Parts: sequence; C-alpha cells; structure tokens
Amino acid sequence: MQIVLLERVERLGQIGDIVKVRDGFARNFLLPQRKALRATAANIANFETRKGQLEATNLKARKEAEAIGAKLDGLAVIVIRQASDSGQLYGSVNSRDIAEAVTAAGFTVSRRQVRLDRAVKALGLHPIRIALHPEVVVTVTANVAKTDEEAAIQIARGGAVTEADLESEEDAAEAALLAAEAALALADSTSGEGEEKAEPAPENDPE
Repeated sequence: MQIVLLERVERLGQIGDIVKVRDGFARNFLLPQRKALRATAANIANFETRKGQLEATNLKARKEAEAIGAKLDGLAVIVIRQASDSGQLYGSVNSRDIAEAVTAAGFTVSRRQVRLDRAVKALGLHPIRIALHPEVVVTVTANVAKTDEEAAIQIARGGAVTEADLESEEDAAEAALLAAEAALALADSTSGEGEEKAEPAPENDPE
C-alpha cells in the first residue's frame, strides 16, 4: 500500500514522504494512529493544504519533547522482580512495566513510546529507548533486581548481581577476616621472641 506520512516514522521517512509499506502495517498501525494517509489523489491534495500547519504543530511538539528529553535522558529506574540464582527472571519485564516505572519517576510516558525489541528476562542494567517524539528518542536504564539493596549494588558494579556473586563476596570477606585473625594471633605469639629472660638471683649460702 502507498501512503503519505503525516509525521516522521523511523526507517520509513519524514512528513510528506510517499512510501510503500505492507498492507497489514498500514492498516494495523500507521492509519489507525494517524501517522499516515492512503496516498490517494484526494488525500495528497488534502495533505498539501495542511502541510504548513502539520509542520508547525510538529515543530512545537518536538521542542517540548526535547525539553523533557534533556531531563529524562540517562534516568535509571528500578524494577523489582523475582529471579533464579543464575539471574533469570521468573517472568519478564515488558514495555508496560518500563512505562510505569518511568511514569512513577515523574515522566509520563505510554507503553507505545517504549522501544523494546524483546522483553527483559534477566537481572541487570538494561538500556531502554523512549520515543518522546518521532524525532526525539532518549535512553533510560532499567535496573532489574531482586531487592533495592541489590539494585544499588548493580549500579555500583555496573552489572547484574546473582546469588553466586553474593556468595563469593561473602566467602572473600570471611577469608579476609580469618586471615586478619591469623595474622594477629601470629603477631601475639612472636611478640616475646628475642627478649632476654632474667636469671633468678642465687640464694645466699647460710654457711
């Protein structure tokens, strides 16, 4: 199907471009969301009369999106989920979950604005693209963790925290403690070495 775009569409074109797309994509997405019109002679003529207004409206919306994007870009949101010891989620984190987390942080976005190629299924820090406007896309980080404490550790470490990681850290801390105790005991046992022992005074001979 040939369509005329009413706004910029990623990988398709800019406002006013006439492009050919799959019929299903046009009927199920572009036309219902008013991102495009069928490229009929009447629609193209109608677009030409509205082009200036559409471009002005688009410019205003883009500037507003850029102002919000300057604050939103780089935001990290925490999403708490249950997971296995290896870090695989019992379930997943989808675009609706991300939208709700970003909205809870003070930036209202819809799930349609979340550009998520596939659901998140593991603990860790996941970059997520948010389209505030067809020409304004920012990136936020979804910090998927089992607890707020582990989320803080993941930010500090720059990656996922699994049970194996926590156990190895506990083992390392315990080993360090034992080593310190052993060193202290060794220091105590050797502190008297090299010191001369006083000989007992000879007893006076009564005779």
